Amino acid sequence: MSRQPAASCRCSGQEFVRTVGVTYQEKLATARAAMSQCARSPKLNRPGDGEAVEGAHSELLARQEPMSPAVKLASGGWQSSVTSTPEPSSSRVRELPAYEFCKQGFVLGKASEAGFGNEMYKILTAAALSVMLNRGLYPFGEYISYTNHSFTIGEVKHLWRKNRCARTYGRNLSMRVDNFEHPTETNVLCSDWNSWKDPIIWFDGTTDAVGIQFFLKNVHARMKTAASSLFGSPGSLRARPNTFGELMQVIISPSQTVEKAVQWALKGSSPDIVLHMRMMTNRPVRARKAAVNCIKRAIEICHLKGTPRVAVISDTPGFAKDIKQDISEFAEVIYFDHKKFSRSFDLEITGSEKALDFRSRDWGSAPRWAAFVDFFLASQARYAVVTGAHRRVGTTYAQLIAALAAANRFGRESSGTNFTFLSSVHSNLLVDGLSSQGGWGHIWNRYAGPLSCQHQQHQCALTPLLAPAWWDGQWQSPIPRDVRRLLEYGVRLSNTGEVDERHLMSYCRSRKDHVKRRFSSIGELNP
Repeated sequence: MSRQPAASCRCSGQEFVRTVGVTYQEKLATARAAMSQCARSPKLNRPGDGEAVEGAHSELLARQEPMSPAVKLASGGWQSSVTSTPEPSSSRVRELPAYEFCKQGFVLGKASEAGFGNEMYKILTAAALSVMLNRGLYPFGEYISYTNHSFTIGEVKHLWRKNRCARTYGRNLSMRVDNFEHPTETNVLCSDWNSWKDPIIWFDGTTDAVGIQFFLKNVHARMKTAASSLFGSPGSLRARPNTFGELMQVIISPSQTVEKAVQWALKGSSPDIVLHMRMMTNRPVRARKAAVNCIKRAIEICHLKGTPRVAVISDTPGFAKDIKQDISEFAEVIYFDHKKFSRSFDLEITGSEKALDFRSRDWGSAPRWAAFVDFFLASQARYAVVTGAHRRVGTTYAQLIAALAAANRFGRESSGTNFTFLSSVHSNLLVDGLSSQGGWGHIWNRYAGPLSCQHQQHQCALTPLLAPAWWDGQWQSPIPRDVRRLLEYGVRLSNTGEVDERHLMSYCRSRKDHVKRRFSSIGELNP
């Protein structure tokens, strides 16, 4: 039976300490006992913004050798990092003789016009899958540059034709599509993807950290082991690697113009702390007050002396100006003013700036390229990222900021091993526990079920750098909607999040693999 790690819960000045070796049955009983004494805080003491992204549909692929993740855990808290050593194999693959090149496999990462965080997770999912399958990947071409570890799909088509893979070696350039968003069209839990022979695999619909982590429950030992090597145990939240942060550090960097804007905003030095607020045009006083208190808490945790430097980013530009008044009492505040930057340099950022009014409430009023500047500005945080929101805390955009910032600092300065990610959750969001945090890919969704406590005060909660996808950790529990949703994938969840392994195995035995291929001439193969 699964066991739980030690953890603690604070409420009303009391602390309830959980011991190692608590079974899932005890998990619910102890939680109820704790709730009868006080309104418990969110189980993790740590979790965005206009997840803005621009540009037309774009896609890249890559082929690289598997990374060798060496997990290095920080001392205490939820801080962790993973170091990885990618081989410079894409250049090698380009030079392979035809009979070797035509044996290669690729994973497609494709992004379009949706939130920055959602679209970046599509790319990172492809990168992670390429590592797991020893295949190899990656868009945002106008704003982000990619390392030479990747191929564009156009280059793969060219090399496939040049090496006469179809005509001489009988290997047509087909692409197998697995759609995670549709349970009947995905094989993420039931198939051994290592056995797939198609040159290209596209794991579609992975807009957050959840899809790729479904492999942690795959019924095939080889797939589950590969996923566990990359993401750690879903039940050991204190000891999971910063997988997505390290992947981003390896494969992306800002474009030249975005980097220029970042340096202009930084004015010579990186911020000690970054505050990210997803406000969606709202400016509630409680959210503002909770965020200020959480910044002060971050200063205490990080033992910062003197006047710390705080960078503020938000999907609601006016909010940054409002909260600056409060933070300026104890810290220096910076933020990116895209209008002032554009005027100063008399330039316009190129890109697909077509009207997207239907997303403006979600993304904010700033142009899409400003979100990229904000992202890379925030990733320069030296010690901590604090994220808060009007409604949902810990969006994909916020997750990726903290992950990349932690990866950037790891090994470069003393703060790296103890990078802190904090969630500012104001009291209005805690009236009904964490049930309002229902977003599938949001950090606190996995704590939104029956084990979450009601009527808590503002929380400044330590948050894992790798967002959980399952409910194996202590105090995690699913909302009814997610219980129903998981059943469509063949997963029967208990009210406290345990997976019925026998039911999943039976489900997988009873279903056939769903196979969808895009298989045509080289010139017509498009995702």
